[in-house]
Amino acid sequence: MTVSAPLPSGKPVPSQPSEPSRPPEPSRPSEPPEPSVRSCRSLAIVERAYRGAVETQFSDALYCAFLFHRHLGGLDVLLRGPAVGYAAAAARAPELRLGTAVFSTVTDPRKGLDVLLESGSGVWVEEPDLLAHGLDGEDSLLPGVRRVPGGAMAARWAEYRAVFYL
Repeated sequence: MTVSAPLPSGKPVPSQPSEPSRPPEPSRPSEPPEPSVRSCRSLAIVERAYRGAVETQFSDALYCAFLFHRHLGGLDVLLRGPAVGYAAAAARAPELRLGTAVFSTVTDPRKGLDVLLESGSGVWVEEPDLLAHGLDGEDSLLPGVRRVPGGAMAARWAEYRAVFYL
C-alpha cells in the first residue's frame, strides 16, 4: 500500500492501488507461424462440406472455428475430404433445392475462410483431397490457404493443445 500526504491528524492517508496494467494485444501476423511453435494453439479438422447447410445458416463450421480461435487463444483449421472445396478460389455457395423450394441463403465458405485468415488462424488443406476434387493447380486455392501432404498434420498433433473435429 502506498501513502500520500498526511491527514490533519498526522496519520498518513492510504492511496488507492493503481489499476493493474493490461498486457499488450497480441500482434496479428500476416502469415501464421509454423505449428512447431504453437503449443497453446488448437487444431480443428473439417471433413464434411455444407453439413446441415439449411439448419446452420446463422452459424456454420467456419464461423464456429472463428469463435474457437478467439476463445481458445488460437486455432488452426485443416480442411479434408469434400471440405477442401471451401478453399477453392473459384468456389461458390451451391443453391440447395428441397422439392420445389430453393434455398439460396447457404453461407459462402470463402467469406468464412477470409475471416479466419485475417484473424491469424492458419488454414491448411491436404494435397490428396485437393487432387481427388480436381484442385491441383497452383492458383486453385484462396490466398493464404496452405497445402500440406496427406498425414503431415497428424504427425504434428502432439504440438497442439487440442485436436478436434468440427
